[in-house]
Amino acid sequence: MNQDNVSVLDIARSLPRVIRRLPAITRGLYYYSLKNENLELTLGTLIENNARNVGSRPAVLFEDRSVTWQEFNGWANRIAYYLQAQGLTKGDAIAVFLENRPELLAVVAGAAKLGVACAMLNTSQKGKVLEHSIHLIEPKMVVVGEELVEAFDGIKAGLRTEHPHPFQFLADTNTLNAFGDAPDGYTNMAERVSTFNSGNPALSDPPRMGDTAVYLFTSGTTGLPKAAPGSHRKFIKAYGGFGLMSLAMEPKDVLYCTLPLYHGTALLVCWGSVLAGGSAIALRRKFSASAFWDDIRYYHATAFGYVGELCRYLLNQPPGAQDRNHSLTKMIGNGLRSSIWREFKDRFGIETVAELYASSEGNIGFSNFFNMDNTVGFSTAPYKLVKFHDGTRDPVRNEKGFMKEVARGEPGLLIGEITKKWSFEGYTQKEATEKSILRNAFKKGDAWFNTGDVLKEIGCGHLQFMDRMGDTFRWKGENVSTTEVENILDGSGLVEEAIVYGVEIPGTNGKAGMVTLVPHSNGREFDVNRLFAYLQDNLPAYAIPVFVRVTHAIEKTGTFKYRKVDIQKAGYSLGHSSEKVYAWLPRTDGYTLLTPGLVAEIDSGKVSF
Repeated sequence: MNQDNVSVLDIARSLPRVIRRLPAITRGLYYYSLKNENLELTLGTLIENNARNVGSRPAVLFEDRSVTWQEFNGWANRIAYYLQAQGLTKGDAIAVFLENRPELLAVVAGAAKLGVACAMLNTSQKGKVLEHSIHLIEPKMVVVGEELVEAFDGIKAGLRTEHPHPFQFLADTNTLNAFGDAPDGYTNMAERVSTFNSGNPALSDPPRMGDTAVYLFTSGTTGLPKAAPGSHRKFIKAYGGFGLMSLAMEPKDVLYCTLPLYHGTALLVCWGSVLAGGSAIALRRKFSASAFWDDIRYYHATAFGYVGELCRYLLNQPPGAQDRNHSLTKMIGNGLRSSIWREFKDRFGIETVAELYASSEGNIGFSNFFNMDNTVGFSTAPYKLVKFHDGTRDPVRNEKGFMKEVARGEPGLLIGEITKKWSFEGYTQKEATEKSILRNAFKKGDAWFNTGDVLKEIGCGHLQFMDRMGDTFRWKGENVSTTEVENILDGSGLVEEAIVYGVEIPGTNGKAGMVTLVPHSNGREFDVNRLFAYLQDNLPAYAIPVFVRVTHAIEKTGTFKYRKVDIQKAGYSLGHSSEKVYAWLPRTDGYTLLTPGLVAEIDSGKVSF
């Protein structure tokens, strides 16, 4: 198949594979298409079904632990009863601050059974950003893992709480049989949970498909993180669309997940797929390229969840005789670049790449149902690709105020129509939700969700991802908000002006953060590593700018807007002698002044970011 084209012949060649999987596809289509939001079909009922049907099969694998579906369901039930005893009811929310381990899934499942939504806090966040995220939800409780107590203690005093026991502690151990000791100011949740009944709760007003199950945090397009509510329906759609239609998951399958469970790709897509098959999810706290294939063999994994960066890291490992000594045949995720797609499949013997496109808050998704190369697949949702202003996420409008679609094969801004069937759940902040809606796009009264992403059609309704536009870029598998980083820089007291953007580094996925700044003219030489220490205290590592350009002035337009496109094009190149450019090099604890020789090494891929 041509790299940038999907033909009718390509689709025809995939039909025998589709026909073999027809029973799973038919079931998946049923669940994916469900519209009645009052159905008592939720994350909790999916887990109960698996406990009933494949109860003795493993549900969660972690290190040397294995929890069956029956055990997992009972664990979730005890958590539900405990939360109920603490006065929580349907419609309430708790925040979850745990690394990837079985306890996280058990808390989400237990809360879901009661109708309590879980706000999935980003474990990389700290300081002002973490505090802001929690305040968006105002949860009744925060469940904190022992591994993150230090980070949470840094903002604990500033939280507004009304519950008598708001801070719940889970020891970093197998809390099904070892509770540990809770620090002062925390309740030992596992110890309390162990005293409750493990039977399925019977509720007078049970949660329903349209109720909120989780809140996922996204940088969005501007400002600090936003909280996007995710209904139980999103789990049901992932269950049908990805678990059954794309992957045809079965009880014998094991999906290996190193992606953080506070992300929708891991929590909704990967776990939703596992739920569909009555399969097992094998967790690792953080991705390790060197340990990846040993883990795959240890867990006998047949599938794994990915982002594009993860695949590139695996390809960068030296080739070896063990590259195909594994049981892995399928993978699901997003961001696999066309430049490494075929190489990855061929080297590691992967049969199915279920590449997808979706966002936590969005109303549109694409799935590579036919297992084509270099595509996010197709969507049944109504969408258009429209012309946009370079360097922004703003669509072009004609003299009548309407948008114009791009020609086939031309990159365009992806927008999804908002209808009753394809609703936009948006954010907890109404203002942020409204900013993501494009109104009167093609006719008076219509409304469309602006994804902020550029894609192009490559044939038979299949799209290929091109770029992320505007005020957000992606680095290390995370979305980085330029405005969020700029706000943190403004609070440092070290800079007069700062503009943040993403720049490409050869041989890497996504874009690395870069800031061009004017330091405060206080008579002292600018200390770039004092700034680095401040950024480390207030930003997750992936959001700290990799490059810093220190200059005496930042050029603006006549209307005082930054010439961001021109600045971005310059990247980390060395310009005027009056400017200095620094880089945060791998395995270093601060910024290093760039030289022509170092720039050449970065450009040639000799520096492994």
